[in-house]
Amino acid sequence: MATPRATARTPGRRLQAEAKRAAILDAAEALFVSDGYELTSVDAISARAGVSKRTVYDHFGDKQTLFRGVLGRANDAVVATVRQAIDEELADDRDIRDALLGFARRVTTGMFPTSDYATFRRLSSQAPLAPRLPEAARDEPERMMEERFAKFAADGRLRLTDPRRAMQHFVALTMRLVLDVTDEDQTGAVGEPEVLAILADGVDVFLRAYA
Repeated sequence: MATPRATARTPGRRLQAEAKRAAILDAAEALFVSDGYELTSVDAISARAGVSKRTVYDHFGDKQTLFRGVLGRANDAVVATVRQAIDEELADDRDIRDALLGFARRVTTGMFPTSDYATFRRLSSQAPLAPRLPEAARDEPERMMEERFAKFAADGRLRLTDPRRAMQHFVALTMRLVLDVTDEDQTGAVGEPEVLAILADGVDVFLRAYA
C-alpha cells in the first residue's frame, strides 16, 4: 500500500502542492458523490483532477484515505455551521423557546439545503462499503449540542439529568423529523411554513418534558 510522501518544499512548491491536493479532493468528491465509492477509481480521480495517479498516491496513499479526506472536509463544514448556529442561537440571554426554535430553524432552513450538507449525507450514506470517519468526528455536532444543553441545565433553564438523552429527544422531535418529512416529499409540497410548524410543535413538546 502506498503511503503519502513528505518532502521539504519551498513556499512556491508548497502552494503548488496545496493546489494539487485541493484539486484531487474536489475531483474525488464529485466522483464519490456521483458514482459511489466502489465504482470510483484512482485513475478517474487523477484524470478529473488533472494530475498523475502517482501524485494522488503521494498525497493520500490510497483510495480509502482519500475518501476519508473528502468525507472529513464535508464533515468539517457541517461542524463549523452547527458550531456557529449554537453560538449565535443558543445564547445565554435568550428566551429558551426562542433559542431552541431559532437553532432548529437555522439548521433546517440554513444548513440542510446547502451543497455541503447534501455532499456530507451522500458520502455518509455509502457506509459500510466506504470508509467512515472516527466516531469522535462523526459525533462532534451532537457533542456540542449536548454540552450546551448541559449548560442550560446547570443554569436552571432546562430540567434534565441526562444531557445526551435530552439532546437526542430534541433532535428527533425537530430536525430529524423535518429530514424524514422532506426526504419523503416527492412533489416539493413541503414548504418553509410546514417546516416551521413541525419545528415549533417539536420544541413545544420538548419543553413540556424538560422545561
